[in-house]
Amino acid sequence: MTEPRDSYSPERRTALLFTGTGADGAYHAGAVRALQEAGVKIDVVGGRGIGAMGAVLAAVDGGAQLWDTGGFWKSPAVETFYQWRWPFIVLRWLGVALLAVLAVPAAVILLGLVVYPIALLLGMAGLAVGAYFVDGFMWALGRAFSPGALPTWIPRLAALCSTLALIALGTGAWLAWWRSPLYRRATGSRLWTLLGSPVDAGAAIHHATETVWRLLKGGAAIKTPHAEDLSRRYAELLAENLGQPGFRELLLVVHDLDANRDLVFGLVRDPYRRMLFPPPGSVTSSRRAEAQDLSSGTKGFLADVLAAALTLPGVSESRLVQFAPDSYWRGETHRLIDRPASIGRLVEEAAAAGAEQVVIVAATADPPGPHELRPRRLDGLGRVGEQLASAETAALSDAIRHLHHRFQGMYVIRPSHNPIGPLDLTGAYDEKSDRHQPLEELMERGYEDTYRQFIEPFLGASGDRVAQVARE
Repeated sequence: MTEPRDSYSPERRTALLFTGTGADGAYHAGAVRALQEAGVKIDVVGGRGIGAMGAVLAAVDGGAQLWDTGGFWKSPAVETFYQWRWPFIVLRWLGVALLAVLAVPAAVILLGLVVYPIALLLGMAGLAVGAYFVDGFMWALGRAFSPGALPTWIPRLAALCSTLALIALGTGAWLAWWRSPLYRRATGSRLWTLLGSPVDAGAAIHHATETVWRLLKGGAAIKTPHAEDLSRRYAELLAENLGQPGFRELLLVVHDLDANRDLVFGLVRDPYRRMLFPPPGSVTSSRRAEAQDLSSGTKGFLADVLAAALTLPGVSESRLVQFAPDSYWRGETHRLIDRPASIGRLVEEAAAAGAEQVVIVAATADPPGPHELRPRRLDGLGRVGEQLASAETAALSDAIRHLHHRFQGMYVIRPSHNPIGPLDLTGAYDEKSDRHQPLEELMERGYEDTYRQFIEPFLGASGDRVAQVARE
């Protein structure tokens, strides 16, 4: 945690920022619960990656949707986040089956390495059964390699596996094309379209959208609307209630693969709104290219921005978003995705939104020192999660080092040790404690770390109200 230049004060404009990917959101949920219990005054909430989910809910007094029974992180749907897309799963098992089929002849021959030593031992013991044992093996070997046996069935089974693989590729490509809401011309070999992105973020996006809609609709039995309609309802609810208890200004950051920029989407009150989102015709064209006001023409973008924040860079399909014809991008369709290093941009935007002190919640621990090596991950999703966590840790360290002077106080809430990687949605084994740690424990750790690292040392010293924690 960085040392603030001045002590925390509830009178200052405060921003709460979340950064992380996948399972990191469970840690955010625990932190939000602790801050809400303690009555911490928050003016602006912001997020990138899975942190966008926490920010979207916290902005409209819906933080309890993160940890309540049946809420976002207490739902069984969490275990289905970020799985390999089914064509890759099918191809993997078909590949295993094909190798097994092709290995049958070699396995039959290698069986002789077991048969002949056994026959030798039996012969040395004076038992004639050893010779019969070898004769039986040779008879079975001859039958196996007869024209109607393995030489016939192995090519057939191999052809069957190959045919099923081609069917899986074709079906996956057709479904990907059919489900795509917008279309972009592409370059490169068309063969890559048969596979597409390996990791599916659809389950996470769907669960996030349903959670936001459940909060908006209340007890009404209304079907989830189209993404644009849901986004407009959310933007209108937040815009109409800014300044009311529980409602906070919102900042979200995603990356635009086509513009090679980080895009900022937000809904803040004046005078900060005019500073963050320059009007059309402004000379600050670069700012207009990057900053989008959710209370104006882009109020229908919230669901798309949230979906983009939940995608994994490099391994998940980017979110296609079409800008309005009268916007800076003149109706173009761009690919939006998350970028771990955009935490720095999020901190900068919080400063531009007038925040005098900022609280950053991250589930990645401090960078390790000597003799702190961890076993490397061998599974594919584990490797992707390692890279995301490493990139985010470095980006957060850079943001703290280079941007702390923009605030009168910068407070970082993070665990001292976290064995659960971003894509360990079912928990993970911790070699230090020699046990399996579930997401519920990560959520509780976020709750405890928030009290220990921020509420007790800073709010207690400032004289702000701190709720009594029931420890039954």
